[in-house]
Amino acid sequence: MATVAAIYRHPIKAIGREEVDEVDLIAGQTLPGDRLWAVAHEAAKLTDGEWNRCMNFIRGASSPKLMAVTVQSRGERLLLSHPDRPDIEINPATDGPALISWVRPLVEEGRAAPDRLVPSPADRGLTDTPIPSISLASMASHEAVAARADRPFAVHRWRCNIFLDGLRAWEEFDWVGRTLRLGEAEARVEARLDRCMATTVDTDTGERNVPTLEILKDFGHQDFAVALVITKGGRLRTGDMVEVL
Repeated sequence: MATVAAIYRHPIKAIGREEVDEVDLIAGQTLPGDRLWAVAHEAAKLTDGEWNRCMNFIRGASSPKLMAVTVQSRGERLLLSHPDRPDIEINPATDGPALISWVRPLVEEGRAAPDRLVPSPADRGLTDTPIPSISLASMASHEAVAARADRPFAVHRWRCNIFLDGLRAWEEFDWVGRTLRLGEAEARVEARLDRCMATTVDTDTGERNVPTLEILKDFGHQDFAVALVITKGGRLRTGDMVEVL
């Protein structure tokens, strides 16, 4: 039986990660507190109030230094840290310009500059998928990739929401189309998730150092994790059991 090893949310898309012990999952919605905001760049073409594709926002795939940001929630405020920047505490609802100034040096030279902080639609976070999904991954799959790398690396570079213990490597791919019970909640497994260059980056330094995509191709694909859609809400805690129904 699989169990929940860790739960992560990313309040600002591509900028920081935060581990939490429990969440209250809501049917048809993304992980609470996850990707509620995103930094649109100067070339973005956004439709206000709707989900927009990731190419409209700054991201770790094209600006690897962003991958080294960490975040701590403090009520409505967020404390952001990076090894190359002073800490900054902001309220995303009111301090967008301060965040833009702080993050600008972390955007790769030659890339479209950060322009403004935008909120997610009311009913979902700004995940990469057009459906309101939650990403679920296996620690065994992570370890299978890490075993072929020339150095150990943390799970953070995958930027997934939920990690499970107790599976075989890639077993989660067999769950596509199935329903899971996660703690008190239930979810349908919609699809495998393909990965981008962000996963090659060291989340401590913001430097590319592991050819994760090449390693994944050695396994015959370029996927890591699966996308879930919550069908029944409920609380999910670290240590909870997860089973296929």
